Amino acid sequence: MPNNIVHLVVHKLIKDPHGTATIELATAPITVTPSAQRLIDHLYKLYADRPGKGYGRFEDDEINFPMQVLVRNCFIENTTDFRVLTELMMQHLQFRAQQEQLSTGGYVLIAHVNNGTTDFLLVAIVTEVVGTAITQGLEIVDSVHLDMNNLRVAGRVDLTAWQSGAERYISFLKGRGEVANYFKQFLGCNDVLAALEETQKLVRCLESFATNQHLEPAARDQLFEHAYNYLGDLGRAGASISLDAFSNLLWPNAPDELRTALAFEDLQLSDGFVPDRRAIKVLMKFKGTSTHWKLEFDRRGLRTGDIRYDQDNNELILSNIPAALRNELLDEINDEPG
Repeated sequence: MPNNIVHLVVHKLIKDPHGTATIELATAPITVTPSAQRLIDHLYKLYADRPGKGYGRFEDDEINFPMQVLVRNCFIENTTDFRVLTELMMQHLQFRAQQEQLSTGGYVLIAHVNNGTTDFLLVAIVTEVVGTAITQGLEIVDSVHLDMNNLRVAGRVDLTAWQSGAERYISFLKGRGEVANYFKQFLGCNDVLAALEETQKLVRCLESFATNQHLEPAARDQLFEHAYNYLGDLGRAGASISLDAFSNLLWPNAPDELRTALAFEDLQLSDGFVPDRRAIKVLMKFKGTSTHWKLEFDRRGLRTGDIRYDQDNNELILSNIPAALRNELLDEINDEPG
């Protein structure tokens, strides 16, 4: 479907690394000319084709993350027009850029686009680059143009999905960690759900990988324990994972084997997410329930002999019961009616 530009405004964020952030606001929206249409179409395609995006929804805290309020006032309450929306967005972008030392400025393109069935808000920071052109008089001159091929900071809010109550409707380029984080905060994007889902995908992939490698039980436990410790450290530090580094660390003798498994197309595992520590517990623990009991134990217990499964009788046998638990069990048995 073609991209119908409903509104387009271009402002400017002025910021050098470690410098002060200021903004230069346009006085009016951009007239939708063929040139503007080509620019948005090109930007839309670049964004859609870029891997390594983050996904999420608006933060519940609308005071510190006001983007949802701004969008609601414009598109639902109709209390502000699009130009005012973009000015308020620029003020918040200035605040967030000021907080991130390494952020840089550029032209800020903010567009409301409809492609037939979906309305979305597209935001991108684009810089200039000096190229070379030849004039009609066959002279060589400098030519300044937008550097679209090195797009690093952009995001999109699916307004239709947001209004319909979808779980995830915001996306943004991951790019360099610091910049991606400040722009995510500018968008007010909470990507916790995405991190949980991606970590669950990673865990399932590791379990399949261990099975396909026909690992002995001890080697399987060692692989899972190594992954558990590494992912847990990243999660506690709030650091994102590099699947390439993860493959080298976890399977150093043949990292391409694990890298290929993680890159399996049907898995659709994203790179650069912060591991969710809730999802990695299964690497170390088994859980089970029945009508009368609930059980959770470390995988290592199966190797040490503290936990043994008798396949013939379908019995799970626990050994080396702690004294306190033993006494509780004895008291319960002795209290039963004779």
